[in-house]
Amino acid sequence: MSGHSKWSSIKHQKGAADAKRGAVFSKLSRAITVAARHGTDPGLNFQLRVAIDQAHSANMPKDNIERAIDKAKGSDAAKLEEIIFEAYGPGGTGFLIEAATDNHNRSTGDIRAVLNKHGGKLAESGSVGYLFNRRGQIVFETDQPDSLELAAIDAGAQDFETDNERVFVYTDPKELEQVRHQLAETGFSSHDVSFQYHPIANVPITDEKLAEKIIKLAEALEELDDVTRVASNFEIFT
Repeated sequence: MSGHSKWSSIKHQKGAADAKRGAVFSKLSRAITVAARHGTDPGLNFQLRVAIDQAHSANMPKDNIERAIDKAKGSDAAKLEEIIFEAYGPGGTGFLIEAATDNHNRSTGDIRAVLNKHGGKLAESGSVGYLFNRRGQIVFETDQPDSLELAAIDAGAQDFETDNERVFVYTDPKELEQVRHQLAETGFSSHDVSFQYHPIANVPITDEKLAEKIIKLAEALEELDDVTRVASNFEIFT
């Protein structure tokens, strides 16, 4: 792996392959159901709006989205809970693992098993979380990155990054919808909208074998059924 890469960029590089797996639709459905418990109208429930936009970005069929929303009206939805697990990974890295589950013990066991297999371990609450900030994120595919970056600044974005023809725009979580709406009005629209945990500082990884080990851990965590999102603070230089 040449140059440098963060976990957010790596995830987007492998996103097309992930979208072919049925598991990603299951995760998206669970996120929609959890969000819809707070209201089934995406016009009034921004968390649901974001979850639906993520589903659209992954080309999830409309029927699947509607079934996930309807599920929130049933008794099974009340059993789902959102949990954030904190963990240490190889090379002094930190991980935040977001999950939506109806069985806390099962999720904890599955995550612990993956961590143990790949050289990580669960951490106590608060021991890793302080290394991250929660931000809104909008990802654009554009051949006009300079124009988009200027528009993002005008719209009130906190920061942005460019990765080839992708531009990652970051916002205060409370201003995500406002920034997204203003950018859409200037001609830059995206369904790839989410809330993400971003590291305050990255841990540099220069050893190729260690980098592979960390990536395998992150991917194995994301493949767990109950895990909805994984954030880490590693940055690779090899």
